[in-house]
Amino acid sequence: MVEWRISEDPVPYDEALAFMEARVAQISAGEASEMIWLLEHPPLYTAGTSARREDLVDPDRFPVFEAGRGGQYTYHGPGQRVAYVMLDLNKRGRDVRCFVRKLEAWVIAALAEFNVKGELRDGRVGVWVSRPDKPRAADGSIREDKIAAIGVKLRRWVSFHGISINLEPELSHFDGIVPCGIREHGVTSLVDLGIPATMPDLDVALRATFAHSFGALPASSPENG
Repeated sequence: MVEWRISEDPVPYDEALAFMEARVAQISAGEASEMIWLLEHPPLYTAGTSARREDLVDPDRFPVFEAGRGGQYTYHGPGQRVAYVMLDLNKRGRDVRCFVRKLEAWVIAALAEFNVKGELRDGRVGVWVSRPDKPRAADGSIREDKIAAIGVKLRRWVSFHGISINLEPELSHFDGIVPCGIREHGVTSLVDLGIPATMPDLDVALRATFAHSFGALPASSPENG
């Protein structure tokens, strides 16, 4: 069974980290079920284990947290759905690359619920959308914007951190960093793409498509954490 938890109010980042640390330990010890936690954060930047100092363009704009996950700098804030994924890979196969591919497939399937084609690109982490409606890049190629980020960490083969999908965040807040170290492309959101979606709509899509990547449908559980 996978427990689903939805937090209605923005969750401070340090509180989220502390909760994940405790829950992952409980899952590892067989004392708690796996969990998907859907939430938003107040505006902040996080630094992954590969973050480069020069990619923090405006260090005084928002609080900056060391995340402990893989990857570089990311932004979290209102209007962005964060899904923290605490799954036991001891039971799901100890294959990190396979796990990341499943996360990517989950994001792409959820976006497809809104008729948005999410794509992967070699050398670029996350999920991307083509923007033929925008001016082309300097090399003449079609512009591509990032709509979702992925960053995970494992402890005793139990995962934490996870994915974030831009529903309607303030896109200018990404200007304070070089998102994931990629300067040549921008960021977008469902609403920026003209999709009038709400956060509950996105949550429904995430729950409906979870089984596409991770097997049997998760069991229902009380929401609003």
